[in-house]
Amino acid sequence: MSEMFEHVKNDSGFIAALDQSGGSTPKALALYGVDEGQYSNEQEMYDRIHEMRTRIIKSPSFNGERVLGAILFENTMDRDIDGLGSAEFLWQKKGVVPFLKCDKGLADESNGTQVMKPIPGLDDLLDRAVKAGVFGTKMRSVIARADEEGIEAVVDQQFDIGRQILSHGLVPIIEPEADIHSPTKAEAEELLRASIARHLDQLASDQLVMLKLSIPSVDDFYRPLIEHANVVRVVALSGGYPRDEANARLARNHGMIASFSRALTEGLSAQMSDADFDKALDETIDQIFAASST
Repeated sequence: MSEMFEHVKNDSGFIAALDQSGGSTPKALALYGVDEGQYSNEQEMYDRIHEMRTRIIKSPSFNGERVLGAILFENTMDRDIDGLGSAEFLWQKKGVVPFLKCDKGLADESNGTQVMKPIPGLDDLLDRAVKAGVFGTKMRSVIARADEEGIEAVVDQQFDIGRQILSHGLVPIIEPEADIHSPTKAEAEELLRASIARHLDQLASDQLVMLKLSIPSVDDFYRPLIEHANVVRVVALSGGYPRDEANARLARNHGMIASFSRALTEGLSAQMSDADFDKALDETIDQIFAASST
């Protein structure tokens, strides 16, 4: 774990988000060129998405020199790649640190935000993650508008569950996503940064977390959080921006690195030859790496 920690904390690179879950998997597959007619049930759907993720992970361009970590869906963690558990394969064969998406989706909107649904069996899932060789976790909430009460509820929940994750020896990625289309995004980010800072100050010195945040409206806005003693790394979600725009915006935020999902797989297709697939992925990784290295 200490070697993984040093890699994530100090090395150049970004986090690949390969954690589409049940609700978002059909869309991810469709963008990859696999429509719903190519699978007939949920099991086959997950087979297809695992084939996609395996192809990405096994690509020669996908390795720890530019990709620090990868976030996995639970179904991916439970599967093998070339006879090794997915998390083991990532670290042992690729030098990429494995993370696990641990939330169960979003509750209905209240006060302009969506907290996470309850996560039944979280302790058991975290125990399984530790045994599988996972380093950390990720969990997502959403902020649609600048509502102080709603944002405080989101951050409270994220840090409460974050402490539960820390108790298992895992590093939580706290992800309160600010909707990039919100007309009050900048105001919401003001409230969010202040709330996160207060919660970070309440952590013990050995309680270290990561933050996954939307690329801010004001460049370098999250610099105080990046420099906080309890923060291992601040990573950025693409939030629906096209890859070129996400990279350009990220490059203006020093010390923030990417954790892209759709922007990572944009342009990849199941119909590509292996040579074309690897070339396209290598170019994408190079662009995201460059944007993450400012």
